[in-house]
Amino acid sequence: MACCKRTVGCHPTLLLAGFLSFALPGAAADFVWPGHETKSPKKCALVLTYEDGLRSQLDIAVPQLDAAGFHGTFFLDSAVTPLTMRRWRAIANAGHELGNHALFSPCPRAVLPGRRNYFAEDYDTERILTEIGVMNAVLFGIDGRETRTYSAPCGQTLVGGVDYTDALRASGLVKYARVGGDSMNSIVVDVSRLDVFRVPSYAPLDKPGGAALIAYAERVRAAGGLGVLQFHGVGGDYLEVSREAHQQLLDWLSKHPDVWVAPFQEVMDYVAAACSTGKPCARQALMPPAKGRTCLNPMAFNFRATNAAEASLGQSQ
Repeated sequence: MACCKRTVGCHPTLLLAGFLSFALPGAAADFVWPGHETKSPKKCALVLTYEDGLRSQLDIAVPQLDAAGFHGTFFLDSAVTPLTMRRWRAIANAGHELGNHALFSPCPRAVLPGRRNYFAEDYDTERILTEIGVMNAVLFGIDGRETRTYSAPCGQTLVGGVDYTDALRASGLVKYARVGGDSMNSIVVDVSRLDVFRVPSYAPLDKPGGAALIAYAERVRAAGGLGVLQFHGVGGDYLEVSREAHQQLLDWLSKHPDVWVAPFQEVMDYVAAACSTGKPCARQALMPPAKGRTCLNPMAFNFRATNAAEASLGQSQ
């Protein structure tokens, strides 16, 4: 189960069959999303999150979100500068969420071999928690908020071979944490059993078209569950989706108001409150991987090709 929350590599046809047979029959039938007492009840929740505080997010993603009337969550790290801090402050004041991506976003050596000072293998729990704490202070200086959510760098929570999830949970530094996943196994249809410090997400890679993004949103809607999208570049930078694909997703969401689009903390606050007060939560869990398939880290794909672009972006900001 833990592997499925942050892995890919299972055959898409088998996964789709597993999704239809396992997730949809239970399709979050017992969980009540917001608006059930109104004429516009929500059927599911889709959270739009963005990594690394990239310029294309400032220049393209945020204006598109604002025009559509949606709020996203932007996980920032030490790449912020005085100039971008002013822009992020305005973005936060407009209703978007600023989240914590750790100060230097340590990733496994095999994923980002060019960042020699920040290999996750060379970290320990104390170091990563210190970086998260310092980044909290930076974010407080930007938006003045004291409650924070976290995105695990490269979608994984191992440092020095040790999982720091429980230490993070005990630290009180953040309220919820998001990890990796894929387009199938990241759809949560049993929020009652969801570990709020291991919320899965799907990172679209290889410049997917709008149809691929919409297909994910449709699966979330059909399951009546929770989906979290993890974007990097939008119309530029690295690991990008095109501005057209991003816009097509927003257009689809605008036409389907029964999909609740809100920042990560807002959605997780609702889920946590609903389950803690004894309200019914969903029946089915994350879809299991197809038998005989290997679980892989989705963030390993395409990172090697983006090292130079990431370094260049850091120098230009």
